[in-house]
Amino acid sequence: MTPTQTPGTDPWGSLRRFAQPKAPRERCELCSAGLEPEHEHLMEPATRKLLCACGPCAVLFTNAPDGRFRRVPRRVELLANFRLSDAQWEELHLPISLAFFFRSTPDRRVLAYYPSPAGPMESLLPLESWDRLVLENPVLGDFEPDVEALLVNRVGATREHFRVPIDECFKLVGLLRTHWRGLSGGSAVWTEIASYFDRLRACSNPSGARAHA
Repeated sequence: MTPTQTPGTDPWGSLRRFAQPKAPRERCELCSAGLEPEHEHLMEPATRKLLCACGPCAVLFTNAPDGRFRRVPRRVELLANFRLSDAQWEELHLPISLAFFFRSTPDRRVLAYYPSPAGPMESLLPLESWDRLVLENPVLGDFEPDVEALLVNRVGATREHFRVPIDECFKLVGLLRTHWRGLSGGSAVWTEIASYFDRLRACSNPSGARAHA
């Protein structure tokens, strides 16, 4: 598996907001209403651009799979019984121990990305390996296309798998881009990543209660 993304050509057009300090107050990109720091997001699958949205605008795109935008859910779920062996992970040939996977409707396939100092890098995903993973983990079939991802954390001895909204993947990539130093990243970036996963565990539960009502 080799990266198919090169620096400066990634399609994640809104990644900069996760790698730079926040503006004093963000506004809904549909109606210009002021937003709180914690607010809704919409995904434009064709461009993989993430838009900030107020609650009323976001509701308009709930359960709208054929529209231009899709509402990003807020479900964060630690998949405690997820089955992914070390041998299966090796079959994916990912160069680092962090990756996320989501089904892209424009591409009509599952995409695999890993964070890097240059941004999100796509790796070619072996179809057979993914199909075996789905057979062993039927929950993957329930993920919402374009807006929900499987996030895998295998840093050190950790073996964790999360069902997350796609904006959480943006945040992880932004953290790595912002704090990476030198060839190995430095201690600061791994401290930030550890804190990021601490937060995910804290807001996760088996029922996915943070999903939209």
